[in-house]
Amino acid sequence: MTKTKTLLALILITTAAYGAWNLRSDREALEPAEPKDALDRLWIDHMPKNDKDIINVFVAITEQPFGVFQAASQWKGNFELFRYEMHGGELRLIFGQTNERETVKVRASKCSEKGMDYCLELDGASRGVKRYYSMKGWEIDGAHTIDDVRARVDSFVNTPQ
Repeated sequence: MTKTKTLLALILITTAAYGAWNLRSDREALEPAEPKDALDRLWIDHMPKNDKDIINVFVAITEQPFGVFQAASQWKGNFELFRYEMHGGELRLIFGQTNERETVKVRASKCSEKGMDYCLELDGASRGVKRYYSMKGWEIDGAHTIDDVRARVDSFVNTPQ
């Protein structure tokens, strides 16, 4: 397997797959972070094992504010966009297609699980998974449009890990 494969390439966020990674199973004590630390960052539930492995992605951008839940492999995927408001440790989501609303409790923390640097727990979300992971450098800085997000995610994919 190669170190990097295409991670996140669909309509909103380019779906791709990363290859083998030196996974660590050691755990550090969780260090609390601010709920806003969940924003403007790429979150995944696991590193894909191959190009057909479905991964779950969560992104929430502060600029517009909008976000996406996505489940995709390199070959196939589904996504749903939402608008949101942040209130303390909660995201109040509105899904544009159905106008469904839900309140999701957000807990971001530093961690050392699955070779990642950060953990995110979403409680109350009807989409996606309950736990996501992210790494240093996976920030989505200055994203104002969907194209900005796509360009930032492409930069993660094209940077050797």
